[in-house]
Formats: sequence, C-alpha cells, structure tokens
Amino acid sequence: MGAFTQSLIGFGLAVVASPLLYLVDPSLVPAPVILMGFSISLLTLFRERAALEFNGLQYALLGRIPGGILGALLLLWAPQPILGLAIAIIVALAVLLSLLKLSLPITRTSLFAAGILSGIFGNIAAIGGPPLAILLSGKDAKQFRAALSAFFIFSSTIALIILGFSGLLTLHHFYISALLLPSVILGYLFANRLVGRVDKQKTRVMTLSLCSLSAIILASKSILDMTS
Repeated sequence: MGAFTQSLIGFGLAVVASPLLYLVDPSLVPAPVILMGFSISLLTLFRERAALEFNGLQYALLGRIPGGILGALLLLWAPQPILGLAIAIIVALAVLLSLLKLSLPITRTSLFAAGILSGIFGNIAAIGGPPLAILLSGKDAKQFRAALSAFFIFSSTIALIILGFSGLLTLHHFYISALLLPSVILGYLFANRLVGRVDKQKTRVMTLSLCSLSAIILASKSILDMTS
C-alpha cells in the first residue's frame, strides 16, 4: 500500500507503512522503511525522469543533514513507547497539514527548513516526505513526483549514513528489507497501470484516512505500553 501510494502520488510510503510496520515489529522502523523508500524513489524517478527539475533541492538536502543527526539522537535516547507515540503524532501532523493545503513560497530558506524537518521526521520514523511535499504541492503532478523522488534518493542515503554511524543500521535491517522488496515492486507495478487514470483526489482521501487510522492505533498502543 505504501509503495503503491508513493508511486501514484509522489510520497506516502513511510506515512502509510511506518505506523503499521511498527505495530508488527519496532525494528522495522526506521531503517528498513528508509531502504524501501530509496527503492521506490529510484523506480519512480526512472519513470518520471523527463519531468525532473532539481533546481533548489540542494538546499533541502543540506537541511536534511542537521535534521537527520537530531532525529538519530532522539532515536537513541527515547524509549520505544515514546517513539511510537512520536510516530503517531508525526503522521497526524502530516495529515493535518495536508488537509490545510498550506501554500508556502519556495525559497532557499523554506527549502532548508523543510529539509531540517524532513531529517528529524525521517530518522525518527522514516517519514521524511510531508514537509517537502507540502512545500512543492503546487507543482505539476509529474514534476512533483520527479522532484520528490530525486530528493528521497539523496536524503535516504544521508539518513542511512547517519543511522550507520549511530549504530542503528545493521545487516539484519538489510535482510528484512530484502524480504519487503517484492511487495514494494508489486505496489510500483500496480500503480504504473493506474497513473493518469486514477482520480488523485480519491486516492489522497483514502491515503489520509488510512494514515489517520494508523496514527490512532499506534498512539493507543503506545499509551497503553507507557501506562502498563
């Protein structure tokens, strides 16, 4: 579902998958989800490569570095129930900001700020897409998907390097990612059949609904873990 959503819209793999995978096994978040995001971004960028305009995205990538370091430090220090609640709050905020349809000017400063938030969100919960997605939401659909995919390829690499130096990326995570990869490819192939034919508004509503449900379930579980 996450790969299908990201391939169709341009982002969403982590927003959809992270809360659900965290419920299955906390070790699935963030490293394996970041690796899956890297994979689907490569596939999507290959499809949308003709629409790519990378102008300005370097500032967002620069912001991703300090944001990613801060996110990794929080990941090292916070207990699992707190992280679970943080992921739920991040998803809820992403949904709220998407519903508000904020229109922000695309400048060096706003791109850098979006990169910092993306780094924090990405290294805590692998959910680094919403800050930049909101900023670039006025672009043409193909340009939007291409720009986000290019950003995710580089930002995922930055995030994985930071996680590696923090001791939060192991060979076990690569093994888990290999098991998840076929589902990512299936989601991508399914989305390819529907790109240009699916009502994007309906897809957006379904995605936000699923994200909201995931956030509620994860927040409830985390609060129960903290009180037990």
